[in-house]
Amino acid sequence: MEGHSLKPHSQIPLEAIRAARERIAGKTVRTPLVRLNLEGVDAEVHLKLEILQPVNSFKLRGATNAIAVAPAEHLARGVYTASAGNAAQGVAWNAARLGLACTIVVPEHAPETKLRAIERLGARIVKVPYDEWWQIRVDHSYQPLADSIYIDPGSDPAVMAGNGTIGLEILEDLPDVDTIVIPWGTGGLSCGIACAVRALRPATRLFACEVTTAAPLAASLAAGAPQEVPYTPSFVDGIGAKGILAEMWPLASSLLDGSLVVTLEETASALKLLAERNRIVAEGAGAAPVAAALAGKAGRGKVVCIVSGGNIDTSRLVAVLNGQVPQ
Repeated sequence: MEGHSLKPHSQIPLEAIRAARERIAGKTVRTPLVRLNLEGVDAEVHLKLEILQPVNSFKLRGATNAIAVAPAEHLARGVYTASAGNAAQGVAWNAARLGLACTIVVPEHAPETKLRAIERLGARIVKVPYDEWWQIRVDHSYQPLADSIYIDPGSDPAVMAGNGTIGLEILEDLPDVDTIVIPWGTGGLSCGIACAVRALRPATRLFACEVTTAAPLAASLAAGAPQEVPYTPSFVDGIGAKGILAEMWPLASSLLDGSLVVTLEETASALKLLAERNRIVAEGAGAAPVAAALAGKAGRGKVVCIVSGGNIDTSRLVAVLNGQVPQ
């Protein structure tokens, strides 16, 4: 069962984001905004700590809202999503809470830390090759699970409304924020936050953030149309894809000021810095915006970096803390 229409999305109304906030209250955490403990940088860098959600990722917000608005008769048939890990945990956490059957379709390179977390939440895992997994994201359906309700990790409007609640919180805690840098996977986080911020403080600059091994948004914005790019799996597994979902392009191209692309080396360095200076354990996707800010790509002034998740394999974390760039 498809999760939503494949038509291009329009902007998520502010009222929908505020309604999502009320809907997910008590099930998700209103996460803190803290300063990065680092001297000698031009920007005043703040960290939005989505790692403190019960599943250590922002994905809980959107999944909680999407399941809350889904018809009960559809939910009774079970839920599924296609995710490398964090969105899977958000859906599985809610399914366990409500006693729903849950299946997660993951790409073959999904990290063990995230797979173990999915299993702990009681969900069934189906592994498929990356190209097949990406096609599920494009089609918003997986034929073997056609009777269950599909919750897209990024482009489901209810998921984006849930993600947009992060924007509301940032503006409450730092009303004069100059720039927000947001990890880009398929756009649900970036566009959800952008919908809230553009409605309330349109002067704030909003940038997606990608890594060099998988940066389709930057290529698409440069070309003025969706592009496919080579995709190389890396330790930054929470973001990156080989293309842009067609329904997300109108939103991304109109709401965002650009995409800041960082290297794996810059991301590993930022991840190490977060651990050493703020005692924050982030995954690669969560450290990428910090890498962009530290490289000066986000400009000066008050910069908020969305530390989107903290589900990193222990072996990779150890490698980063030892000054290495993990595989």
